Amino acid sequence: MFGALTDKLQNVLAKVGGKRKLSEANISEAVGQVRLALLEADVNYGVTKTFVKRVKTKALGEEVLKSVAPGEQFIKVVHDELVTLMGQDEAELALDATPAVIMVCGLQGSGKTTQCAKLARYLSKEKKGSKILLAACDLQRPAAVEQLRTLGEQAGVDVFHIEGENDPVKVAKGAVKQAKEQGYDILIVDTAGRLHIDETMMEQLQQVRKVVQPHEVLFVANATTGQDAVNVAAEFNTRVEVTGTILTMLDGNTRGGAAISIREVTGKPLKFEGIGERLDDLQAFHPKSMADRILGMGDTINLVKRAQEHIDDEQAEALEKKIRKATFTYDDYLNQMQSVKKMGSIKSLLGMLPGMSKLGDLDVNEKEFMKVESIILSMTPSERMEKSELIPARRKRIASGSGTKMEDVNKLVKSFKQAKQFFKNMPGKKQLEKMLGGAAWH
Repeated sequence: MFGALTDKLQNVLAKVGGKRKLSEANISEAVGQVRLALLEADVNYGVTKTFVKRVKTKALGEEVLKSVAPGEQFIKVVHDELVTLMGQDEAELALDATPAVIMVCGLQGSGKTTQCAKLARYLSKEKKGSKILLAACDLQRPAAVEQLRTLGEQAGVDVFHIEGENDPVKVAKGAVKQAKEQGYDILIVDTAGRLHIDETMMEQLQQVRKVVQPHEVLFVANATTGQDAVNVAAEFNTRVEVTGTILTMLDGNTRGGAAISIREVTGKPLKFEGIGERLDDLQAFHPKSMADRILGMGDTINLVKRAQEHIDDEQAEALEKKIRKATFTYDDYLNQMQSVKKMGSIKSLLGMLPGMSKLGDLDVNEKEFMKVESIILSMTPSERMEKSELIPARRKRIASGSGTKMEDVNKLVKSFKQAKQFFKNMPGKKQLEKMLGGAAWH
């Protein structure tokens, strides 16, 4: 998302980072370039002005730590101010009531209905055992109700609608009644949008809000609309008092300034970000994570979260033992590859590694991973466990069964053997201790 902004900020900070001494002159020059980069990324002018003023004041006023290079300290100031600008901490939803009511609003085309289903999916995983109900109160857009019903089914949650009803307030009342009577823990209300803000739309939203008495009012902002998203967010906040924002289209080719501006303009936190098209592609907004990404420092916060969600600790420990003993098999390799695939595309994962943001732009061929998977699945159990040697005749059969070429099978076998040899030659803990003169290991 922040490709151009990240590149420009990295260039600015790289120049400052190597300086042994910071002066008012070179700080002013760097701050000016940061300001230009933010404005070109479509960050709100007022927000940019406030941000660079804070950075300059803090950079000039801070005592340079002896253990940190002056330039590095300036980079830290920029990072810290970005985090402050976007809200410091991860903002949690208010879900103490039963049912907890979340009203979702926004313009038509912002992905509002899809975000309702994504939010239901997210909460069903975060709040295991919770009974969730979606309410179809978007009666303006053709097929919006049917879309929500389909998405609700995919997310594994119930959807409330009234066939033939044209009044969203009546649907909202019915949804609240059913949520209370049938013991739902969370009610998510999808509301109508328009292509632009109008009085009728706002009055309708205010009526629905009055009926459902929401604990959260989440505004869905499309990051690709830039400054318009900020202005619209401010208007919605004035009229229906939003409690937070869901930022969508963060996986697109947008300048991304809206992400940095909305919280400062509305005074309300960014709570979620949509990072893809799948129902699972919604994550809590974390200011530090976003600041890391903007400065090209990767996204270890969300990478760790994904790993914890999809990789079993016991399996990981067992695999580590096998790797140490060089006894892991093709089956182990396949299982790990499938676990990593659940975390998302390889391309997106590469972009989350610190210092590897550029790799996210590489043309990673996901089909190569599918090819490896097909080859291993075409092996017999005995071959996958390495109990049967993969002689040419077997390799030919595997290639035919997996729809690949002999050279593909040979390539996999060769790289697999090299990996085993590498791990076999790795020094163990005792050897490392001996090599390092018996240093204590923690």
